[in-house]
Amino acid sequence: MRYDLVIFDNDGVLVDSEPISNRLLAAYLTELGHPTSYEDSVRDYMGSAMHRIHELILERTGQRLPAEFDEVFHQRVFTAFERELQPVPGVTGVLEKLAADGVPYCVASSGSHARIRVGHRTTGLDQWFPEERIFSSEDVGRGKPAPDLFLYAAERMGVAPERCVVVEDSPLGVQAAVAAGMDVFGFTAMTPAARLAGAGRLFADLGELAVLLV
Repeated sequence: MRYDLVIFDNDGVLVDSEPISNRLLAAYLTELGHPTSYEDSVRDYMGSAMHRIHELILERTGQRLPAEFDEVFHQRVFTAFERELQPVPGVTGVLEKLAADGVPYCVASSGSHARIRVGHRTTGLDQWFPEERIFSSEDVGRGKPAPDLFLYAAERMGVAPERCVVVEDSPLGVQAAVAAGMDVFGFTAMTPAARLAGAGRLFADLGELAVLLV
């Protein structure tokens, strides 16, 4: 099926940020008295908007994270991004093919607009994603697994949900895309295939994605 819109998740799909982010998140939560391993962070928070981290900590411990949590965490992440962040191998080739074939695409991320832009600027992907192709959970108020972000992106891009395919690497993102009535391709580079069971197709390398999108 040829889709009218390809919606990319950002972290872990376009930019190789998940190892950096989850390492820093685990360390910061542990520092604040909520012992968290890197594996815990990937399992529980990968693909989450910031509000979900606050909600889970409160639910599990009865304690609220400090008011400055988001600001401090983002400062640490942005500093690390500027030093370490790389594009996911093969992503430029996929974007080049979509552009050559005239297939519209955009990014819809649980991350903030600032986080998306820092990552794209650092990796050179900013040339592929102008302002009108960037959508964040900040735009809708609720992050994944709610479908709001993907539905908003499709509406702004002028495409019906059933004509969209979402490229995701987190269980929360897959759930959100399914709830939005969109097809999903699950990227298994960091997430076991079993945890992306809701995706219609699975792939482990972005080179495979270029073939799936034909």
